[in-house]
Amino acid sequence: MRPRFSRFLNVALFVGSLVLLAGCGSTYRFKVDAVKNPDIGEEKKSYRIVSGNPEMDSEDLRFKEAENYVKTALSSKGMYEAPPEAEAEMVIEVDFGMEEPRTEMRTISVPIYVTVRSPPRIVKVQTRDPKTGQVRWIEMVVEDPPQQQLAGFEERIVTVTVYEKYIRITAREASGGDGDRPPREIWSVYVKNEDENDNLREYVPLMVSAAMDSVDENSSSAKEVVLNDSDERVTFVKKGM
Repeated sequence: MRPRFSRFLNVALFVGSLVLLAGCGSTYRFKVDAVKNPDIGEEKKSYRIVSGNPEMDSEDLRFKEAENYVKTALSSKGMYEAPPEAEAEMVIEVDFGMEEPRTEMRTISVPIYVTVRSPPRIVKVQTRDPKTGQVRWIEMVVEDPPQQQLAGFEERIVTVTVYEKYIRITAREASGGDGDRPPREIWSVYVKNEDENDNLREYVPLMVSAAMDSVDENSSSAKEVVLNDSDERVTFVKKGM
């Protein structure tokens, strides 16, 4: 009885996990690292956004799309884009991209299915003679079609291609202080994701969503942020300004 119960429990847990994943949609994991300059005590809210990548122009359509996501995220912190006639307090650099792909060896669990056949069974069927109209019962042999049943899992080593996507959002003073001192960095958030998906455009709003709570904050070390498609932060950022 114990082995059969164990198999039943494994199957139930597997099916339950599939139900949960179906309800939550795709799940994404990010590493988020945030720093804040402790020497800048005054609060700064207005900004102008520029490209932090010399190879990507601020007028590029891909950058414009990412810029809109960043503006939306910054609005959750009470920050706003300075009007054209006003001087901004910060210059915010946005840099995003994807590193060269790399291959990794991973161990995965693969489900094992077995074909289960039910034994033939005899059923009684009521029939009516078309000539006499007499009703009688006859016995028939019925055989159910074979079914696939989960028997367990097997661990396999596979080669996968991993793509590292990243975004860095950095706020600097709009101008330096007295003398030749360059503008200081106020805060910076760095987000990266590593998985088999190479669709950078799909991940930009997700990475901005992962960065949102860490804007203008200081983390002692990188933290993991887990998001899914229905997360409020993702919905907020994708909605845009």
